[in-house]
Order: sequence, then structure tokens, then C-alpha cells
Amino acid sequence: MEARQNMNAIQKYFKYRQSLIDQYVKGDMTKREYLQKNYEAVVYGDIGPFTNMDSIEKALFNYQYYNALAKEQKSISTTKDMEYELKRDYLEQSNYYYNKKDRATLAVLKMLDFRGTEAYFVKVHSKYLKGKLFEIVIEDEDIILHSTSSLILKCLREEGVFCEESRKSLIDEYVNHRY
Repeated sequence: MEARQNMNAIQKYFKYRQSLIDQYVKGDMTKREYLQKNYEAVVYGDIGPFTNMDSIEKALFNYQYYNALAKEQKSISTTKDMEYELKRDYLEQSNYYYNKKDRATLAVLKMLDFRGTEAYFVKVHSKYLKGKLFEIVIEDEDIILHSTSSLILKCLREEGVFCEESRKSLIDEYVNHRY
């Protein structure tokens, strides 16, 4: 019974997230508004994060959950006139959440045994992310993930699914738009 409720809640979240993406793509909301609404949906929703990522859906929810938290902490760290120590604390928290997001990414890849996966570095405007940010596309599942994790990069290369060339992201407008 609980498993069914979790799956329904996950499906409801992803349906809501898709409506947010549609609004962003149409120009009805800014990237910052999209991120804020997605953050509120994962943090104040009635599910997750999941301790046991025993399904792709749970792992993908955790990816979204920790990605939203990481972006929120990083955004707060950019507040003007913030003390250095406080700024550093927010950035450390952001990195912690990005690490948790990467665990979810790896869980998805392992559950799929890397089948149908293609990955490559993304062409970005950010000098900091150039040569670090890569996109993971799992076409059969209609999944696009992003990471800068050296561990995930190593696994993708070992599995022979990483292409060394840089490509334009499938969601380039989103990836290269500042918030």
C-alpha cells in the first residue's frame, strides 16, 4: 500500500514538474521562478527523499530533490554583503546536496546497467563549468541528467558510453541561462 502511494506521489510530482518546464519553455516563468517552484514541490511535498533507492523513479526523485536543495543553497550563497563564513557554509551545503544528487544518478545508471546511455561534455558559457559539466542521456527512458562528478565520469568511461567531444546540451537554453 505504501509503495503504491509513493509511486502515485512520485508520478504526481513529475507531472507537476513537467507543467513547470512547459511554462518555462513558453516564457511564462523565469528560470529562477521555475527553480523556486520546483524547490517548493520537492521540499514541501509529501514524499522523499528516499533512503532506499530501489526503483528508477525513486532515484530520479532523489536526483530532483537534492538538485533543488543544492541550487537553493548555492543561490543563497550569492547574497550580497554576506559574511565569508556564512557564504562558505551555504556553498558546503550545496556541494553536500550535489554529492547526494550524484549518488542518485549513479543508482539510476546502475539499475539500467548503463544500457541506452550516452554521455558527453556540454558546451557551456560558464568558464567554471567548461570541461566539467557533462550530460547523461538515457533515450529509451527519456531521461537527461547532469553532473560534474569525477566518479560518475570514470564509470561512464569504463562502461564505454562517454563521448569525449563537447556537444550542445539537449536543453541548452536551460543549462546556459543564468538564474
